[in-house]
Amino acid sequence: MIKNLKSPAVQASSFRDEELTRAVQELLEAVETGGDAAVRKLAVRFDGLDRDSYRLSKAEIDACLSGISRQEREDIEFAQEQVRNFALVQKNALKDIEHETLPGVILGHRNLPVQNVGCYVPGGKYPLLASAHMSVLTAKVAGCERVITCAPPYKGKVAPLIVAAQHLGGADEIYVLGGVQAIAAMAFGTETIEAVDMLAGPGNAYVAEAKRLLFGRVGIDLFAGPTEVLILADDTVDGELVATDLLGQAEHGINTPAILVTTSEQLARETMKEIDRLLAILPTAEIAGQAWRNHGEIILCDTPQEMLAEANRIASEHVQVMTAHDDWFFENLKNYGALFLGARTTVAYGDKVIGTNHTLPTMRAARYTGGLWVGKFLKTCTYQRVLTDEASKTIGEYTSRLCMMEGFAGHAEQANVRVRRFGRRNIEYATAAPPAVKDAQLEASK
Repeated sequence: MIKNLKSPAVQASSFRDEELTRAVQELLEAVETGGDAAVRKLAVRFDGLDRDSYRLSKAEIDACLSGISRQEREDIEFAQEQVRNFALVQKNALKDIEHETLPGVILGHRNLPVQNVGCYVPGGKYPLLASAHMSVLTAKVAGCERVITCAPPYKGKVAPLIVAAQHLGGADEIYVLGGVQAIAAMAFGTETIEAVDMLAGPGNAYVAEAKRLLFGRVGIDLFAGPTEVLILADDTVDGELVATDLLGQAEHGINTPAILVTTSEQLARETMKEIDRLLAILPTAEIAGQAWRNHGEIILCDTPQEMLAEANRIASEHVQVMTAHDDWFFENLKNYGALFLGARTTVAYGDKVIGTNHTLPTMRAARYTGGLWVGKFLKTCTYQRVLTDEASKTIGEYTSRLCMMEGFAGHAEQANVRVRRFGRRNIEYATAAPPAVKDAQLEASK
């Protein structure tokens, strides 16, 4: 039997905020029609930063690199090496293929990188330099020719750590620009910013809505909402560990769902006590505490099977498993953005350094998609070759008949003309064609 020891005080809504959508649409339209001037006006309004050009110069980038410590640079480079290594492994798993499906018929596909990518790196509340690793580096490993980045100023100034992460990740152009105006500038292009083909990277509700509205005009990595964490735990771990991992994600924002599913009521009670203790000392307690009060949840189950069913129903962005049955959960969990197995790892490892990507599906999207990875920046494009007259005739005869079943006479004639040219001894195939088409075919074959 499944029961809630703590339910969220605020129920998540699946309805869109129409006022937010209207506001974002107005901002997008302003940039589309106003170009650089509109971008500058909005940057002053929202970021408090006025510049002639929001693209950082080489001198400014060099100054940012010089402004960080040796340890900070080494740490960034270590994290990027992990992300790069895993992305390379992923790319190497993607193979171009070619196969002769019938004698003389060659089919295949190639994995082609998106040419122009725009990466958004959040930085208004926290300087999230890790987001630069996850998007810029991954796009570069995929082979994207041009990768540009936008990140807002941090406390009204260019953020050296974010700039360093963007530059070391391989960004070709770096802009100190945030919010909807950054997304719009990259998607539409302006007098000084060349438009991109795809947008990637997380952001606040306005950034997420801008990406949603622009999907189709440009590609996007995925639709993203507030970050989420789900912990599956039993009495093999203690309340301090679970509470720390729940609050560690809850500090992202006041609307962050943080959920514990457990078979141990003792662990559940311990966790609630530890959360109260940690919220008294955690520097980010104001945000994490509100998130926990409004969106925190503890679900008590009788069996691991019930825990599994709850986890697959919730389909969380991050699923952390700390039980006596970790391997069983690994084999049977179906819906998650990223999985963290065992007490030795945690979501923070994935968020910052271990190498898997931290841009992941939220709001139950894990039911149908995974997160950002090197394959998101690749287009798997098919091709075909027909090498022999006999193969063209054979495929053409089938094509003609199938097209006429659907009433597409023009499509049928695309096949018929090839059968006439490459298989002149067999014109009987055209019996399914309309009389006028058939007469023309027979006359042409004499």
